[in-house]
Amino acid sequence: MRKLSLLAVLCTLLLAVSCKEKQTEPQLQYYTSGNTYETVSVISPAPDADVRNIIFMIGDGMGLEQVSCAWVLNHGKLNLDNMPVVGLSRTYSASDLITDSAAGGTALAVGEKTANGHVGCTPDNEPLYSMLDKAQKLGKKTGVVTTCHLADATPADFCCHDESRYHYDAVIADYAECGVDYIAGGGRDYFGPKREDGRDIVAEMKASGYNYAASEDELLATSLPVLGLMADDNLPVAAQRGDLFRTMVARGIALLSEASGHSGFVMMIEGSCIDDWLHENRIDMAMEELLDFDRTLGDVLQWAAADGHTLVVVTADHATGALTLQDGDLAEGRIGVAFGNQSHNGITVPVYAWGPGCCRFTGIRENAEWGRLISSFIK
Repeated sequence: MRKLSLLAVLCTLLLAVSCKEKQTEPQLQYYTSGNTYETVSVISPAPDADVRNIIFMIGDGMGLEQVSCAWVLNHGKLNLDNMPVVGLSRTYSASDLITDSAAGGTALAVGEKTANGHVGCTPDNEPLYSMLDKAQKLGKKTGVVTTCHLADATPADFCCHDESRYHYDAVIADYAECGVDYIAGGGRDYFGPKREDGRDIVAEMKASGYNYAASEDELLATSLPVLGLMADDNLPVAAQRGDLFRTMVARGIALLSEASGHSGFVMMIEGSCIDDWLHENRIDMAMEELLDFDRTLGDVLQWAAADGHTLVVVTADHATGALTLQDGDLAEGRIGVAFGNQSHNGITVPVYAWGPGCCRFTGIRENAEWGRLISSFIK
């Protein structure tokens, strides 16, 4: 009888634990996008063709799980599907297993790992110079386009140097000296009104020869070198900005390609706000940002296919939100997801490549190795 009683107690405890586990299962967020689109179909040029231009696209926070969700939302098709070669990137930084965007972006931009929080510099605060600097020294044109404000970590990694990504005044001041030919994003406030030092960086850059654009129409009417600030802070969210991001990218490609001729150009394009909304665990907003990023990739691939000498690389600096796709319907374009946190994680992220030289983008590598590989095509 005593053995039966102990067995009954154990069964009761196991049942209680099982019930508790069921009660604590995360509630799924469901989402169906109203902004689905047709994707492009382009064939990558001969892998041994000369690489004249490099277009490097970074989806901030965009891991395989985020891409998988976007693929379902767009009914099983993305422009990313055109990419014939895929590798994996390990994202840890020099200081932490879980990187932040400053260290993650610096590794990609300069080909060297650094500590979290550091923008374009070593853990000892020595400046590191990005693939854009290398391109400039070789006579190529350069560009940066982002959906966030330009004081944010990733665009700054390619243009600026500071021990802290949060030294906004110092980071923005570096743009005045970076020499990049086409700079477009948000952040008017960081160039003047919000500065504690009273400097007007827009005025300084205009004085040094930059043509300033504060709207889409002005951007379309201007010529190199360009400083385009399309918003006081980040750009409007994807659902509200229409084709602004795509226009910024297309205008940059047109200006850089025309001005560079056969010498070529190097351009970094960031879909920054994918990460912002993943931090908020807003699957709806994050997915609209990712879908807009993929639509923009479609434009890039169509231009690159006509050009024939452009290497296109797409990756992420890290993944965000510990996202899992747990339910949904492909035909309906509906997803059911759960978030595990509101921060980054250490899972490897995909690296996609298209165009001449793409066959080298295979395997599992450190993020800094991928940065060095991209830079090796700048000749």
